[in-house]
Amino acid sequence: MRIAVAGGGAAGFFAALAAREGNPDHEVTIYERSPEPLAKVVISGGGRCNVTHACFDPARLTEAYPRGGRELRGPFHRWQPADTVAWFEDRGVEIKTEPDGRMFPVTDRSRTISECLERAARAAGIPVRVRCGLAGAARRPGGGFDLRFADGSEAPCDALVLATGGNREGAGFRIAAGLGHTIVPPVPSLFTFAIRDPRLDGLAGLSSPDAEVSAPGPELRQRGPVLITHWGLSGPAVLRLSAWGARTLHDQGYRFDLEVAWVAGLAAEAAEARFRELRATEGRKQVRTWCPWELPQRLWASLVGHAGIADGTSWARLRGEEARRLARELTGGRYRVHGQSLHKEEFVTCGGVALDEVDFRTMESRIAPGLYLAGEVLDIDGITGGFNFQAAWTTGRIAGEALAAVRT
Repeated sequence: MRIAVAGGGAAGFFAALAAREGNPDHEVTIYERSPEPLAKVVISGGGRCNVTHACFDPARLTEAYPRGGRELRGPFHRWQPADTVAWFEDRGVEIKTEPDGRMFPVTDRSRTISECLERAARAAGIPVRVRCGLAGAARRPGGGFDLRFADGSEAPCDALVLATGGNREGAGFRIAAGLGHTIVPPVPSLFTFAIRDPRLDGLAGLSSPDAEVSAPGPELRQRGPVLITHWGLSGPAVLRLSAWGARTLHDQGYRFDLEVAWVAGLAAEAAEARFRELRATEGRKQVRTWCPWELPQRLWASLVGHAGIADGTSWARLRGEEARRLARELTGGRYRVHGQSLHKEEFVTCGGVALDEVDFRTMESRIAPGLYLAGEVLDIDGITGGFNFQAAWTTGRIAGEALAAVRT
């Protein structure tokens, strides 16, 4: 059986390896349009590669996917993070877990992962053709596909795995559509918010360890660290909000008011009550220089200044209206978002091949027999933390196992 895998990324390599190792009689070839396979693996996690996440309960794992969680529940019972870790460790790659659950190679080098996958492909006899992206695929009357590549070459195959990723400029969506699939229009997910606001000027690099951000839309609220950047706001809470709100925020043109509670769980009334206590207990201390919560001093000073509280004002002399303004800044300041930017060099999309058109027991198309789909070409995306790679490993593995079971 001749199997063509379009896309030399995480999902493509896992599909190819599972198919070939599970059935050495199959001829498996990976076709990658870029000069280097596994490019996204190499740049991910700041060059460290966040392989997966230390969540080993499939039901809980699905909660990290704004789109595709329900469909992934069954696949995660077959291949989950523990299986991914074991697969790499069986091949000499030790994986470590960080306090927030993210999992990385102990080398902190993403190339440890990419080199492991390439070694495995060579050992399995899987050729990887670079600069040879799939440009078109047509069904053959007797089954299988006639493939046309960007370099002008052509080849037949009995089965095709589309693992071309979520790049809107790639050919994967067009090819899937040409074979009869519905494509949910892709839009960015996992992005940071562009904000120009004097309250953030000069504070790049500072963060609140436990904040809460919310945006217009159903249940668009997330809690966690928020990082101030040169262009606006980032950090885990912002990235999770962008993932869950990917479609809504796109429809708003990335122009909306973001509400930021710099101290999560703190109500304005509770903040004012705390200020009243400080008038009595810390009356001589200056408001600008003494913050009662775990916030960077310069961020606190900026909030105090923008609440209209003069330098040198002591807690004892803080007026009621000043306290109310400061409480609003602290617990529900509004910041106008005027755009989005990608999280570092990573790119995750919301959108792709409609999930009801795929059999998640095998990852085979319900529309075009012999076509298998894996990774971000599907309308699946997870929050930051290794979840997108896990979806790629899982769907690639299941597609490869299904192909290995096909006897010709």
